[in-house]
Amino acid sequence: MARHHSYSHSRFLGIMLAGIAFFTLSAFWVSNSPTLSTQNGFEMEEFATGFDSPWGMAFLPDGRMLVTEKTGNLRLVDVDGTVSDPLGGVPEVCVCGQGGLLDVQVHPNYDQNGWIYLSYSDPLMDGDGEKVGFTAIMRAKLDGMTLAQQEMVYKADEGFYTSRGQHYGSRIVFDNDGYMFFSVGDRGQRDKGPQYLNMPSGKIHRLYDDGRIPHDNPFVGVEGAEPSVWSYGHRNPQGLDFHTETGTLWGAEHGPRGGDELNHVRKGLNYGWPVISYGINYNGTSFTDITTKEGMEQPAHHWTPSIATCGITFYTGDKFPQWKDNVFVASLKFGRVHRVVLNGLSVESDEVLVETGGRPRDVITGPDGFLYIAIEDAPGRIVRLIPN
Repeated sequence: MARHHSYSHSRFLGIMLAGIAFFTLSAFWVSNSPTLSTQNGFEMEEFATGFDSPWGMAFLPDGRMLVTEKTGNLRLVDVDGTVSDPLGGVPEVCVCGQGGLLDVQVHPNYDQNGWIYLSYSDPLMDGDGEKVGFTAIMRAKLDGMTLAQQEMVYKADEGFYTSRGQHYGSRIVFDNDGYMFFSVGDRGQRDKGPQYLNMPSGKIHRLYDDGRIPHDNPFVGVEGAEPSVWSYGHRNPQGLDFHTETGTLWGAEHGPRGGDELNHVRKGLNYGWPVISYGINYNGTSFTDITTKEGMEQPAHHWTPSIATCGITFYTGDKFPQWKDNVFVASLKFGRVHRVVLNGLSVESDEVLVETGGRPRDVITGPDGFLYIAIEDAPGRIVRLIPN
């Protein structure tokens, strides 16, 4: 027995040393490598299923959930997970490439005004008969199973519409003062939009809830600039949320092959795309040889190689007190949700919280304190993390 124990111990040490060497090499070659989660106090359960590529989620005050499907439908999910037929009155969308019906958000004063906001790829036919699109936002009120009293809140000049099918953004969030912030990607035109203030692409925008321009937006009065712009130099921000305690705005955006970013988004600042980046082209070639430049912001955190960041949420519930004010980031590429711990404006740690078994498009905190994750793989479904 003693001899057998000695052999097992030596073999175990060999395996451990090999594992340590592998981990060390991996950490050397892959920056910002997340650790596997040590949070084992939860389980993942299916909440609702049968969706066609769920993209965005938002809770109504009565506990029901609105869910967008990229293919153009908006559905209501009851508190027991029952999924409704598609609602009427949803705007026509351009289901082309990454375009479609995208985010959904309810007004912070929904109980008083009933407004629901949708972001989507607005379709047009150009002079050559080609379908083109750009990110738009409309609002409406729920009347039974139909969206009524529709109002266009944001629509770009039709000259910015393009047939390119990528990088629409687009998340919608409200701050504590009722301003609406939303993201628009570079629309696959990295050298044309993000660094130019006269173009709405590659930007975070800020409006009043009815679409009016706030007078204190950073580029109001700047000749030629789009007055709705709040920050610029973004690639494809598909995650946006406010830190509950500090009120600071944070965004996650897709890099190319590497350089996915978590950013503290601030008024009037330039986040560098495509002048600076930690990523490379998808074919392995380089498009920039610099990662820093004066006048351009560094990400608070970046993932290289790319994890394909998508929706984010700051946890605000009480079911997982150890997660309070942590930011959760959906990773499309690896089918994971990351838990990122902040220390002020710096990232203290990053871990893979859960493997979802699919491509998580959005993640939000529910009013019941559970964490809800929308997974787009067929059949599209929503799962939630609950304490065990």
